[in-house]
Amino acid sequence: MKINAAGLLLCTFLVGCGGTPPFNADEPDETEEPTTGGTIDSDRTLPPGTTSPQPSNTIFRKEAVNETGNGFAEGVAYNSADDTFTVDNLPFDGGSDTPYVRGEAVSSLGPYAVYEAVQQYPDTQTNASINQFRHRAIYGVSNSGNTEFAIVRTGAYVGYGFGGFVYERNGSVVLPTTGQALYNGQGAGLRDYNGRGGLEYTTSDVQIAIDFDDFNETTGRYEGAVDGFVFNRKVYNLAGEDITSDIYGRVAAASDATLTAIPTAVFTVSTNALDANGEITGALTSRFGNNSGQAVDYENGQYYGIISGDDAEEIVGIIVLETGEDPTADGVRETLGFTIYRGSQ
Repeated sequence: MKINAAGLLLCTFLVGCGGTPPFNADEPDETEEPTTGGTIDSDRTLPPGTTSPQPSNTIFRKEAVNETGNGFAEGVAYNSADDTFTVDNLPFDGGSDTPYVRGEAVSSLGPYAVYEAVQQYPDTQTNASINQFRHRAIYGVSNSGNTEFAIVRTGAYVGYGFGGFVYERNGSVVLPTTGQALYNGQGAGLRDYNGRGGLEYTTSDVQIAIDFDDFNETTGRYEGAVDGFVFNRKVYNLAGEDITSDIYGRVAAASDATLTAIPTAVFTVSTNALDANGEITGALTSRFGNNSGQAVDYENGQYYGIISGDDAEEIVGIIVLETGEDPTADGVRETLGFTIYRGSQ
């Protein structure tokens, strides 16, 4: 099945009407039903970015840099005038003068836009064609334009390779101090492999619930509880063909299990998941049962997000999940972005 290449209004006012272009903030040097969440007390670590965040200000975050290639994407920006996408610091993606263009086989994943780097770039002296690595980018902006994210991966390396993600709140937030809130929406992402090349698209439903009443404030730190689910997960190849059953089929065969869907990823409920600036972070996992009645840990990962709005009405975020249960690779990573909403949008 092909993905519908639905159009997307990509917050053109940010560039075309004198606003701030996306992600140009100063960067640091550096269908299953949801189930009940787990519980654990954990440390709080946010990605690098805004050094002194405040609830009244813009907050920018990017993937941390490591030796395996994470976080190398820089200078991420969207140009509404020609619907192109610019990324710096990734080798063999077309050069600094060649932006990513809207995808051909897959131009959108739900409400999010897909961009791809050029396949060839000329030798600057002889004009001979040089094959470029496969790079794909996903860009999402909320209905209000107040939050946005971008993900860039390649899948052209034996390891995960060079890429990155960024996400940002372009305004402020007023957090409730009592009550609870429920957010729903869609996510879209990229899957890459460790131990072999490969790149795929993903879509899912994302639901997050926040309890603003608890946990209680301690040592001057605002705390709230966060729960969530990533479900109805689909995987597509670069041609836009649905290969979801291939994914869970080979995982099931390797684990002696019977699967009819990719398992739901469940947030771990912990202290320190929400701070006074509206930033959320924590762990999430997915698992399934095999035919012997044993639980199989499928994925482990981390979620990051920022709440935005005078009524805390939307969340932008990134989820990174990794599994070692796919028999075709040493590891598989899914990097998922989302903008989700409280109430109808």
